[in-house]
Amino acid sequence: MRIVVSGGAGFLGSHLCERFLNEGHEVICIDNLLTGDRNNVAPFLKSSKFQFLELDVSKQVLLDGPIDSILHFASPASPVDYARLPIPTLKVGALGTHNMLGLAKAHRAKFLLASTSEVYGDPLVSPQKESYWGNVNPIGPRGVYDEAKRFAEAITMAYHREHNLDTRIVRIFNTYGPRMKLSDGRLIPNMLVQHIRGELLTIYGDGKQTRSFCYVDDLVEGIVRLMKSDHSDPMNIGNPEERTILDFIRVLEEIVGKKMPVAYKPLPTDDPKVRCPDIAKARTLLGWEPRVPLKDGLQRTFEDFRSRIH
Repeated sequence: MRIVVSGGAGFLGSHLCERFLNEGHEVICIDNLLTGDRNNVAPFLKSSKFQFLELDVSKQVLLDGPIDSILHFASPASPVDYARLPIPTLKVGALGTHNMLGLAKAHRAKFLLASTSEVYGDPLVSPQKESYWGNVNPIGPRGVYDEAKRFAEAITMAYHREHNLDTRIVRIFNTYGPRMKLSDGRLIPNMLVQHIRGELLTIYGDGKQTRSFCYVDDLVEGIVRLMKSDHSDPMNIGNPEERTILDFIRVLEEIVGKKMPVAYKPLPTDDPKVRCPDIAKARTLLGWEPRVPLKDGLQRTFEDFRSRIH
């Protein structure tokens, strides 16, 4: 197949490019490198089946030749990045999604939208089912990302209904692994970088808020299965094993073999207190669930981070 991945030089996008190349597909990676990193895809450039295009999908994208599938992953994804880039975040969620849907329509390609657990906001129910409409502050600092993705889901479903486009929507929960940006700002990159640099680990709030962590290989497998399914409604892909921030630090201490000193800071505005997926749909319809234990995934991620920090 010939597959387009927008945001393909990002953390998740690059892992998808790698998976599709390993399966023998042709891959067109589109990225404007606003938050992506050319180093993430540098090893693929020697493949004749890989093409890298430095383009902004918020502007019209025209491609020649057949296209079988488009996976739209272009967007700043960490709170640090979308706080720094609020308008590009809104534009890629709205205009970028519109343009990629238009490309899919022109080529009659299957389209997958990378949505997010952030569409649930600071949820009032846990775990979150796909049927939950969320608790989002549209004008808060996180609203630029939350509402961009909510709009992206709405326009994807509109194209599905109005143009009979073959679409998928994956709601991605906290994912981690090699190639995450060192400056990502989320929990795992923050703490790994702080530990490697000999700094105090930052805990926001009391550390009792919960997160669920899915290793990137598990996430990619879930996305590939969703692409092959005929399920057009949004689907949660993530790890339902909920842990507090303090629990996570204990696992990290097991890996490094010593106690890790911490510093407490106030909880950021609209930071969710709980975030955990209900993956009953993925289990039933895709036969998917995460398999990589947190300790194993953290070990691999830690080694990758250590190799990049000098």
